[in-house]
Amino acid sequence: MASYKRSSKSNAKFVKSAAVAVALLSAGVTGCASTTEVMNNGYVVDEQSLALAPVGASREQVLLSLGSPSTIGTFDGEVFYYISQKRVRQAAFLKPQLVDQSVLAIYFDKDGVVSQRANYTLKDGKVFDNISRTTPTGGKDLTFLQQLLSGGSNAASMAKSILGGPTQQGQ
Repeated sequence: MASYKRSSKSNAKFVKSAAVAVALLSAGVTGCASTTEVMNNGYVVDEQSLALAPVGASREQVLLSLGSPSTIGTFDGEVFYYISQKRVRQAAFLKPQLVDQSVLAIYFDKDGVVSQRANYTLKDGKVFDNISRTTPTGGKDLTFLQQLLSGGSNAASMAKSILGGPTQQGQ
């Protein structure tokens, strides 16, 4: 009988420990689930301010109601772009994921009057990086070894000059 009491005490202790572990685990999982961070960057379009810049408004009126644009069309300065992005990060150590992007474009005619307004989203185009100011290209960068194996003349002459052989210019 004494052994039965000892095992029931250890079983009760095990059950208490398991209950505490389950409570801590569920609190930890709940805590991790609630760490979602939402980051809004750029210009957030306000419908009331946008209504103050209708088609036919002047450039000055647009600047007064919407403020300075994120960027201006680079060729003739006849387009104002107001850019905003929404990113979500599930945990502090994860990279934020882009979930929404909006570009409000205000087009002006030659007289500086709004001729058209457009709102572009992620569905309308590719995601672009505002920070690095780079545009992905369709080209391909080859390493030195890839150039050498492909038979490129520059790579061959460089390899010959490194290895001490005669180059095409020296022949």
